[in-house]
Amino acid sequence: MATTATHPIGGAVARVHATLDEVAGTPAWSMSQAATAEALVEIARAEARLVEVRSQLLSHAETVAVAETNASPSVAVWHSNATRSTKRESFRQVRLAAGLDRYDLVREALGRGEVVAEQASVICTALDELPDDLEPSILEQATKALVAYAEVHDAKALRVLGRRILEVVAPEVAEAWEAEQLDREEREAEKSAVFRMREDGHGRIKGSFTVPLLAGQMLERALLAFAAPKHQIANRAAADEGEHEGQSEAPVPVRRPSAQRLGAAFVELVERLDPKDLPKAGGVNATVVVTMTLDSLKDGLAAATLDTGDRLSAATARRLACEAGVVPVVLGGKSQPLDVGRAKRYFTPGQRIAMGIRDGGCTAKGCDAPPAMCHGHHDDPWSCHGHTDLDRGRLLCPYHHRRIHDPEYEADVGADNQVTFHRRT
Repeated sequence: MATTATHPIGGAVARVHATLDEVAGTPAWSMSQAATAEALVEIARAEARLVEVRSQLLSHAETVAVAETNASPSVAVWHSNATRSTKRESFRQVRLAAGLDRYDLVREALGRGEVVAEQASVICTALDELPDDLEPSILEQATKALVAYAEVHDAKALRVLGRRILEVVAPEVAEAWEAEQLDREEREAEKSAVFRMREDGHGRIKGSFTVPLLAGQMLERALLAFAAPKHQIANRAAADEGEHEGQSEAPVPVRRPSAQRLGAAFVELVERLDPKDLPKAGGVNATVVVTMTLDSLKDGLAAATLDTGDRLSAATARRLACEAGVVPVVLGGKSQPLDVGRAKRYFTPGQRIAMGIRDGGCTAKGCDAPPAMCHGHHDDPWSCHGHTDLDRGRLLCPYHHRRIHDPEYEADVGADNQVTFHRRT
């Protein structure tokens, strides 16, 4: 402690340690309710004041090149190693120190213990996001207002207030600035929208997504509707198996984790999507096709097959056959479609689905384009009085559909129903 005690800040830190040493191990059982509450509040204020001192030192550490003592690339990395903090936390502390250097009023409030570190960080971030050409007097008003709001609002509320602070201190510039900011955010959100899905090999698909705020909130509202508590009610008395004869118990909600409840709601939402409301792909509504035998449709055990080649249990296939989002294809004894949903020059949706089941995708040899990415092709051209019959139609991807009509190519259909192309010489 001798080294740090040579400076007033080091001496203060040493006295804090000495004072805490005096109460180390002291039990708190004798403190009253009021004294306990007051001590907790004062500890929060003391922590805030120590954060302000630490922020000063972190800024000073840049000046005196503390990171060079062990060849760290930055003060944040040095601090992480020296204090055994995570790098994420150390970088957060360094960012707060830099913010306090820019906004003296926030530093002073933190130093008095009037705001906590989390509030100070939010205020600095909100002020940083204001227009660069804002008049200094307006920036000062915004800072004072947010520090005042911190007396009654936590960091979460301050984050919302910070985004609207110009409406309070400078309404004449707030509207144009907000419009510009929202437009930028929305354009960036649209460009950054991603959706990832992958099979885990155990009957599940996992994924993640990032979507614009509005789309995310729309999805959330839809899931909450399916996850409403009225769908999660169970009668606990039934589980007692008569243990309390003559007594009745009111239904109670099944307490499931929110993430699990929303997961079940998402499954229900997807299964209830009406394909008639979705865009068409390859001439067919965006449906999943479930192929099963007539016996399985009734009560058999034979697995059903999706048009992707994946397998489903017979029970699940029977359930899905009742849903709007799938088309059941029932096969007869020779694996010929007996019934294809109910969905003339173009192939009908039912014919397209049947071709998808039969062809499995593009019939050009070596092409693996799936049914949804294919066109329905007439082996006997419609222009030459050909009929739109299932047995004289086939699936071809757009590229091979163009090639089969290209006079520079000759196409041969083999016994396996695959098309082989040869360039004419």
